Amino acid sequence: MTDTTEQPSAVFVHPSADVEEGARVGDGTKVWHLAQIRSSARVGAGCVIGRNVYVDAGVTVGDLVKIQNNVSVYQGVTIEDEVFVGPCAVFTNDFRPRAQNPDWTITPTLVRRGASIGANATLVCGIEVGEYAMVAAGSVVTRDVAPYQLVAGNPARPKGWVDEKGQVVSRDLANPPRRG
Repeated sequence: MTDTTEQPSAVFVHPSADVEEGARVGDGTKVWHLAQIRSSARVGAGCVIGRNVYVDAGVTVGDLVKIQNNVSVYQGVTIEDEVFVGPCAVFTNDFRPRAQNPDWTITPTLVRRGASIGANATLVCGIEVGEYAMVAAGSVVTRDVAPYQLVAGNPARPKGWVDEKGQVVSRDLANPPRRG
């Protein structure tokens, strides 16, 4: 007889990764080579944290998130559930960076549920990426992205609308498709 009862799955942390004391990592999450998760960071269940990913102190990453290799997620960034972050994507948290600035404050960024951030995209702090939005590879996002919106370019501009699977469903920028 096979026991089909769901058992919580263990967290996998590669021996070369560093998960600091005080960090919370959910069941079933895999933390790969050379990744670092700082104290007070929260990474949800069922996530994949790729090689050389940095998750700063105080960051929240939801459940079922995939962060590909070489991504740094700095303080002030919140990533909700089921988000994909492509390799080498960049998040910022300082709108006017200087090496020495005693008045520096974090400018928050929010990535909503189901959004996808393409490889090498840069997200300038202070924006919100809407649920199930799609940021094309190499884009520089300087403004909010509406839910289900596809943006591309430098600076990123609207190019259409996608569905929850990421398929382009319309190129009519003025009239997003109805949902529901």
